[in-house]
Amino acid sequence: MSNNNQNLRFEGSIWCNLDIALRSMDQYFRQHIQPDDITVIEWYILRALYEEDGRHASELARAVGRAATSFTPNLDKLQQKGWVERRPDEADRRAVRIYLTDKARQIREDVLESAKRLDGQLSDMFVDNEFENFSKVLGALQSLAGD
Repeated sequence: MSNNNQNLRFEGSIWCNLDIALRSMDQYFRQHIQPDDITVIEWYILRALYEEDGRHASELARAVGRAATSFTPNLDKLQQKGWVERRPDEADRRAVRIYLTDKARQIREDVLESAKRLDGQLSDMFVDNEFENFSKVLGALQSLAGD
């Protein structure tokens, strides 16, 4: 990776530059995810359900790094688009589990292949062990909130 320190803003402010990088990556992902009629958060929700279908909504929110209290609109949109369905939890009727529909299962390979391709493109930006170090930094930053 080339030395991009000269491109950092506000004297290298970590938060500001992470925010800018995140917005840039979000825009990049919006342009390259498959299928192209879903949003980035919907794409991540589908990926989480491909790993484990039938999760509680709160577990699913945590899996994609969102607050459970504001997650319902994401599920509403996915349900309206026909990608997921809500079912009562058999063990706890007050709880709801989220399941993939047949429509969502049919695009599984497209979603996973686009994820693999995008991850590969991003890791190719790094040289030697930079990507491994970058991944460690991301992991450490994700643990700051205690999740």
